[in-house]
Amino acid sequence: MSAAPSRPVCILGLGLIGGSLLRRLSDTGGPAFGYNRSAGTVEAAAADGYDASTDLSAVLERARNDDAIVVLATPFTALEPMITAVRELAPDCLLTDVVSVKEQVSDLVRRLHPRARYIGGHPMTGTTASGWPATDPGLFEGAMWMVATHDDTVADDWLDVAGIALAAGSYVVPAADDAHDRAAAAISHNPHLTAAVTATVGAGESDLALRLAAGSFRDGTRVAGTAPDLQRAMLEANSVALLNTLSETIDRLITARDALREHGDVAVIVDDGHRARRKYERIAGSPPEPITGVRIGDARWQEELRRQAHLARVWMG
Repeated sequence: MSAAPSRPVCILGLGLIGGSLLRRLSDTGGPAFGYNRSAGTVEAAAADGYDASTDLSAVLERARNDDAIVVLATPFTALEPMITAVRELAPDCLLTDVVSVKEQVSDLVRRLHPRARYIGGHPMTGTTASGWPATDPGLFEGAMWMVATHDDTVADDWLDVAGIALAAGSYVVPAADDAHDRAAAAISHNPHLTAAVTATVGAGESDLALRLAAGSFRDGTRVAGTAPDLQRAMLEANSVALLNTLSETIDRLITARDALREHGDVAVIVDDGHRARRKYERIAGSPPEPITGVRIGDARWQEELRRQAHLARVWMG
């Protein structure tokens, strides 16, 4: 899972994810270069020996000349000018992204750059830190990296984007945009909201409560430490799917509250949660099972990749 991509990679945005990807690809011998609007970030990246620039036009012209794969690695709220610039300066380059929502990004690409060769992506990894100092070439090692897979997805383009994920050390999880967004709302975005509530309730009790706080509070509120603007950009971009998971969360909590008030027990919510956690541990704690019997480009290969991904299998190349 560590071979360098077959083509140069141009990364637009060198924060935690984009910067870590630049480090990883460059460190493993792949031709990779990047852009960031912050001169401080570019200076820090260059000082560490990486190829970075604040000149977006020059970077995209280089991507066009090198036939590079362009990776959008900015928050969702900053994507529009990036996509417009790609359309104007590198319109034929294969385009992907590492943004945490997929349907909204796909819609934006279709509106701003309708001729784009676009395959969405999302590495399921990160930390609460941000910026170049937080970047880590090992960030993607063993992570799950969703690569968008639809019935009209072009085989060679899909393989090129999947190749970036494999080169970063990740497993590829093929999925449709809407399925990804529902899953991300349930296992990533909703936990950000519940972490925020847990942190607020705990801190609102007293400083004594925070002094007593241990593992359950620490682990349950970790993601609340992420920069608020980054959280908002992620959560609000996936608002439709998040509303559904939030509604289910509220319904379950109301049921638990009513049961506790009327019967003095919380058995249902605790038992359901325990079973769900154990199922997660069985899947996450076992070596990933590979997708098999699929040759990319054969008839209905996209459908079969998605089917096996829903069985928790991954593409290993």
